[in-house]
This record gives sequence, C-alpha cells and structure tokens, in this order.
Amino acid sequence: MAIARAIVTEPAVLLADEPTGNLDTQRSQEIMALLQGLNNDHGITVLMVTHEPDMAAYARRLVHFVDGNIDSDVPNPHPQTSSAATSAQEAI
Repeated sequence: MAIARAIVTEPAVLLADEPTGNLDTQRSQEIMALLQGLNNDHGITVLMVTHEPDMAAYARRLVHFVDGNIDSDVPNPHPQTSSAATSAQEAI
C-alpha cells in the first residue's frame, strides 16, 4: 500500500527504505519487479536503501556508505531481473 500511495502523484523519484524487509523471497522478488517496472516503464528514479545483497543486486548502481560517507559508487554491470516482472507489471 505504501508504494501505491507513493506513486499516485507520478513522482520523478521514489525513495524506498528497505522495501522488502520482513518479506518472503517470492514477495521480495515481486516488489523488486514492481520497482524495476516503475523505473523502466514510467521513468521513475528509485533510490533504495537495503542491507540485503540479493535485493541490491537488482540495482543499476550501487552506492556503499561507511560512517555516513560514500565508500564506493559503482555501476552494477549485470543488474538482476526478477522472474516476477511480468506479473508485477500487469499490476501497475
């Protein structure tokens, strides 16, 4: 529901703080597919904070912070695509 409220105004940027926290693997993949669809199909930039490496693997760019400072900022050469992409895009 929080994602629906966030996108109803068609924002240019969506801030997602641990969007898959406390979700099972299937639901996490569906959320990531939804976020990828918002980015790919609607041009919404998604800034996501996560401690989960498997969720960070979906990102096009990875920024790692240490003690509040940027430690690294690198493109992800092979961002993961969710197998749930089709069903999540149908939900939009």
